[in-house]
Amino acid sequence: MSNKIIYHVTTKGEWEIALDNGFYEAPSLYAEGFIHCSEEHQVEGVLKRYFEGKAPLIKLVIDPNKLNQRLQYDFSPKMNDTFPHIYGRINIDAIIEAIEL
Repeated sequence: MSNKIIYHVTTKGEWEIALDNGFYEAPSLYAEGFIHCSEEHQVEGVLKRYFEGKAPLIKLVIDPNKLNQRLQYDFSPKMNDTFPHIYGRINIDAIIEAIEL
């Protein structure tokens, strides 16, 4: 697996639910089969495209080496870029930091 840290943006409410559950899951896991993540240089674009005007937000800092689920980089033709996707719930211990935005 990659050693490169990846990120996922979520709401504070969804993060609080994850802490209670002991794992994080996003609606996209059921709708698309994976949780969308980003590399550091992609986070700003994700915030502008999907989270404009939404608050409070949390940026999850994820260590791929600690994931219990498959991490795969998939090409997005719409964005002409490759993004990391996690194919399953994110175990809490893989999230090394939660940063309020």
